[in-house]
Amino acid sequence: MSDYATIRQSAAAIADRTGLVWVGGVDAVSYLEGLLSQNISGIAPGDGARSLLLGPNGKLRALLWVLRTEDRVGLLCDRGVVDTLMEDLARYRIRVDVSLQSEDRSIWEVWGPRAADAVADLAATGPDTAAPLVAAYPLQRSLLPRYLAVGGRPHAPAANPDQLEVVRIEEGEAIMGVDLTDKTIPQEGVDVASAVDFTKGCYLGQELVARIDSRGHVNRRLTGFVFAEGTFPASGSVVSVADRDVGELTSVAQRPGGAVALGMLRVEVPEEATVSTAAGVGTVSALPIVG
Repeated sequence: MSDYATIRQSAAAIADRTGLVWVGGVDAVSYLEGLLSQNISGIAPGDGARSLLLGPNGKLRALLWVLRTEDRVGLLCDRGVVDTLMEDLARYRIRVDVSLQSEDRSIWEVWGPRAADAVADLAATGPDTAAPLVAAYPLQRSLLPRYLAVGGRPHAPAANPDQLEVVRIEEGEAIMGVDLTDKTIPQEGVDVASAVDFTKGCYLGQELVARIDSRGHVNRRLTGFVFAEGTFPASGSVVSVADRDVGELTSVAQRPGGAVALGMLRVEVPEEATVSTAAGVGTVSALPIVG
């Protein structure tokens, strides 16, 4: 079975893709309520929810999955964003009883229909912080299961990074710093319905997100692209329609039969539209990419 088929039909694991920052102390929840877009106090211990860390200008700083335990809050993010997350959190840690610690144990993601089976015999979250931690870690736009294992090796073969990249793009799972940057408005590339609580109190960067939600719009969106066999555009390629530049590819991967890509595209360009790149033409696809 190929690595791609393993991910699609069973389960495969990958290490060192995810970072985890623990926030502890008696003020941890109230402190995070003022910084993150999600209602942290509404997450029960043992549960998780998607959230965002924004800059004061409302642009993205980190895509997060929030994990609650009995005594700490865990913030999962792309590994390349851990330093940014730690620095931003530390900047606003003023006169509060809050500790910040980056997880130093092994962190595995498991993707695939049997991901839950691959981590089933590892310890679940509990009061012993040295015990392995297992948690669901859902993809943003896809129902393909993904689980997290911290401090324990999942019972699944290690994924080929190139094959995982194909699945990641097909499922529309953006990476901060690659597909989304600190210039990205949340509504351009994030499912804000799942990551933002519009009924909570103020949080960092709230004004722009709320204003766009109530009476504004964005000019571009994260979307998928499919290219026929023999066409493989580079990441960063300009996308055009009728000689007008309308977007840019951010991630590209080769799969049997052609290439798939993620990229930012003007919102007026519809799904299934034909677009051009320097390498050849492709088709705009909804996310996740099907077929």
